[in-house]
Amino acid sequence: MTKKERPTLSLKPKAKPAAPAAKAPRAQGDGGQRSAGSDRPRAAGPRPAGQSRSESAPRGNGPRPSGEGAQRGFGPRPDRENRGEGRSEGRGEREQRGATPRSDRENRGEGHDDRGQRSLGPRAGGENRGEGRGEREQRGFGRREGAEFRNDSRAEGNQRGFGRAAGGEDNGSGSPWGARKPAPRGAHTPPAPRAPGKPAIRESHHRDLKPRLQTEFQSELKQDSLAFAILGAATASAEVLQGTALPQALAAVFANNNATPQARGAIQDIAYRAMRQLALSEILIGLMAPKAPDPLVRSLLAVALPLMHPADGSPAPYEAFTVVDQAVTAACSHPDTARAKNMVNALLRRFLREKEELLDEALQQPEAKYNYPQWWIDSVITAYPKDWEQVLAAGNKAPPLTLRVNTRHTSLADYLARLAQEGIEATQVGDFAVRLAKPVPVHQIPGFDEGDVSVQDAGAQLAAPLLDVQAGMRVLDACAAPGGKTCHILELADVNLTALDADPKRLQRVQENLDRLQLHATLQPAEAQADAWWDGQQFDRILADVPCTASGIVRRHPDIRWLRRKSDTRQLATLSSQILDNLWKMLAPNGKLLFVTCSLWPQESEAQAAAFAVRNRATRLDAPGQLLPLGGAEQDHDGLFYALFQKDA
Repeated sequence: MTKKERPTLSLKPKAKPAAPAAKAPRAQGDGGQRSAGSDRPRAAGPRPAGQSRSESAPRGNGPRPSGEGAQRGFGPRPDRENRGEGRSEGRGEREQRGATPRSDRENRGEGHDDRGQRSLGPRAGGENRGEGRGEREQRGFGRREGAEFRNDSRAEGNQRGFGRAAGGEDNGSGSPWGARKPAPRGAHTPPAPRAPGKPAIRESHHRDLKPRLQTEFQSELKQDSLAFAILGAATASAEVLQGTALPQALAAVFANNNATPQARGAIQDIAYRAMRQLALSEILIGLMAPKAPDPLVRSLLAVALPLMHPADGSPAPYEAFTVVDQAVTAACSHPDTARAKNMVNALLRRFLREKEELLDEALQQPEAKYNYPQWWIDSVITAYPKDWEQVLAAGNKAPPLTLRVNTRHTSLADYLARLAQEGIEATQVGDFAVRLAKPVPVHQIPGFDEGDVSVQDAGAQLAAPLLDVQAGMRVLDACAAPGGKTCHILELADVNLTALDADPKRLQRVQENLDRLQLHATLQPAEAQADAWWDGQQFDRILADVPCTASGIVRRHPDIRWLRRKSDTRQLATLSSQILDNLWKMLAPNGKLLFVTCSLWPQESEAQAAAFAVRNRATRLDAPGQLLPLGGAEQDHDGLFYALFQKDA
């Protein structure tokens, strides 16, 4: 049996005799072929920036050689050593490409690679047409036959994946990925377009589309693992950055994953940490990442970094390498982040290695130092030039757990004694307020389920006493949800109270609190700026806790700073003025209206109160005014504003 000879592969291109071809007119466009043997020489020197080949001086119409070496007007090469350095076989020195020879400085880097294709090089005038590689080495630059052009560059607007089409021309559609139609090449028939097939990647990963979160995805991670908590917190944080409030985002994560109470507590703690330190985390990611990560990957990093370096100086809750390991595990378990697991691992480990240098550089920016948007920082400085740093610092601290004692059930002294018997350390901070030294789950608070106490900030507990309600009065609590002030009023006196709120779902929370405390009120779903719901009978007391930016309770709701915009202040102030004017006509003579906001901005508080008094000729009574959240034993409350008005008979 004879051995078969094995064919050998030669890398040398075989020279083929150039057969005369029919003369075809040169096609206009960026992709047309150049004709050989041009009669009209082209002027030497670099082509002007932005000028395509079709806009250059016309070439002569000579026969185009055939064969492998004829691509783009080059003659066949005898061997692979020819690098195309100015001449091709069988042509005169001045006839190469129908143009005069260029000097070395003018050469646009159009040499040849080992396969006989043209290779990329620097161009004069900074032109980059992306046309320098052949079909065997093309990596997405320029255009392939039968394929669309793709560009991985970024525009000046810092938008990911936005660039220009080759040749510097904008396609005018607003999308950088518009397909360039191949120019006709004489009698050559363009290849048929490919039949659309099933995409190799998920739709939300396509570079032309905005990534869409898979919030309903259920991972296979164990619920008692740190990876499960990190992934849940990252999903909620990504939803916040797309405009969802953090409580609603967390509720969706809990429901989609059937999270246990223990897992819910861990997810919530990590998510709130991430919101309080989001600006620093974002800037650190920008310093380390070579390109902007996808939304869920970015959020995964943003929830992991605060666990490795708490900005408030408190001890880290987990070992740093444990956080890295669990963050990578979380990334592997979700389809939106699995392909970025190596980047997550690399960035977190780099942070551990270069922690001091990265923090020093990041903290040069005010947003990272204070963890607020720049417009928020500027607004606090303008409103409170002496206390602005304390106000910003207090908003980044976790709030204390403050309780309101229901004096219908027990006295404050008796309740403090009960807490002491239970081994819970607490302090009296108001007429009805008790602050716990350490937070406790609400259903583990002694007497909570029985209605002996409710959770309410010490500053918010001032509202009901300021109204001075008496038994038998008609009282309106406008914008009542979630019902803390409503219940406090009913704890102080037997009144006929109407709780008004525009959202029927939020009124359900009011009813739940009333049931727990064994109290009664009339719930009215309606907008406070309207009067169609009103029966015409005036109220003796009105509590107007009007909508605002909630900038004073940012320590309880750290996502507010990232959801609000500077323009929201004026819009909400306009709505509040409409509500106040509408409620004023519902107030009986000698009645009192208490105006309350949880905002730090004077446009929503003091300026609003002064304008209201002038418009309605209201008598302004003594009230606390603006409460600044400065922290400390005596001022550890939210940033609320109170203004009390009386209607003259």
